Amino acid sequence: MLGASQAPGQFIAHDPGVRGGPPGAGGMLAGLTPAQQAAFDAGLEEFSEQEGVGDGLGPRFNLDSCAGCHTQPAIGGTSPAINPQVAVATAFGARNTLPAFIRPNGPVREVRFKYKPDGSRDGGVHGLFVISGRVDPTGDATGCTITQDDFDGNFARGNAIFRIPTPTFGAGLIEMIPDYVIVANQRAGVTLKSSLGIGGRPHFILPSGNANRNGNDGTVARFGWKAQNKSLLLFAGEAYNVEQGISNELFQTEREEDLNCQFAPVPNDTTNLDGTSAPDVLSGIQKFAFFMKFLAPPTPSPDTPGGSASIARGRLLFAITGCALCHTPSLTTGPSVTPAFDRQPVNLFSDVLLHNMGAGLADDILQGAAGPDEFRTAPLWGLGQRIFFLHDGRTSDLVVAINAHRSAATTRYRASEANLVVDRFRALGEAQKQDLLNFLRSL
Repeated sequence: MLGASQAPGQFIAHDPGVRGGPPGAGGMLAGLTPAQQAAFDAGLEEFSEQEGVGDGLGPRFNLDSCAGCHTQPAIGGTSPAINPQVAVATAFGARNTLPAFIRPNGPVREVRFKYKPDGSRDGGVHGLFVISGRVDPTGDATGCTITQDDFDGNFARGNAIFRIPTPTFGAGLIEMIPDYVIVANQRAGVTLKSSLGIGGRPHFILPSGNANRNGNDGTVARFGWKAQNKSLLLFAGEAYNVEQGISNELFQTEREEDLNCQFAPVPNDTTNLDGTSAPDVLSGIQKFAFFMKFLAPPTPSPDTPGGSASIARGRLLFAITGCALCHTPSLTTGPSVTPAFDRQPVNLFSDVLLHNMGAGLADDILQGAAGPDEFRTAPLWGLGQRIFFLHDGRTSDLVVAINAHRSAATTRYRASEANLVVDRFRALGEAQKQDLLNFLRSL
């Protein structure tokens, strides 16, 4: 930002913007077997499929396909520039009103309410749209009369928060990082981290030690904005249910059980034991999981933006300022019978830990052991081709996103763990800041 003493015409570091050129992601991992490639292809097809009333869409939903949300810069990514939720709201005659915060120029958003009308905590996903009145090639929902929740009212009262889609490139590699690698990285450099106010803890979903762990087996969860999901299969099952309303073998119960709004057997998605090939046997959520599992990680650019020298300087500054203490450049998978996952580097730029981010980013949502201002360190690989940043997609400007990591302590929330690191970034010269920003957009 231009300071009071900034001379007119002086160079100001700025976000170079979304990196151009072909997508640096979207393909499959190298070294997959023919069977694994077939599972990936089947998953890609399923991921791209648009669901209809007769498939079990809804009764409440956010979008009708996985790829609609996860499509920037390629299928499997994050929110596109043009928000498909605008068109789907009234597609095929559906009786929906577009909430004011859903805009044509994005981002794709899901909504959670903080509290229920009785004052108890909510935190769940509320589908933006209903199938009422929709008549598509798969079914007729004119007899369904449920209506949308009061989204604009809840937003006006400060009771609605947003989440945008997380990219899934390289997700299978993240899934294969052993817990002991995550915990060892947490403990590494603890003196330096503590001096900068950085803590962080795994999301064991069972508060065990310093972690957010799965409630059944106590292992580290790692997917989602608050690392609330343990595995890609669980992530797929939950998303199919809460984003599209498709019940499945992990989430078998319809969230809205009005029989006038049910047009497919429950659960809607099941394993096909009569399938004639391995991919045909798989359920939809299994196909989604294999697609995400076998997606290759993003490929960084060696020289765009700003040239290779600027990117190299920016990478060094990323470490010097302390950004790399949370955005760990690389972790490693453990031994695996699948060569593509066997002791492989995972250059995700994340410690996969939960951190207190302060009042400015707090969304007041509890998930597992993750508190109202805690978020998983977002992996930065692929950042160069993302359009929207932070959990709610509030900005497309990297500088704004970095500064949003800084929040002073309040009576309710701790100071953000990133405060001193943001101060170090702000203390850099403008040319140094530009190098760091160029490095981030090269990822």
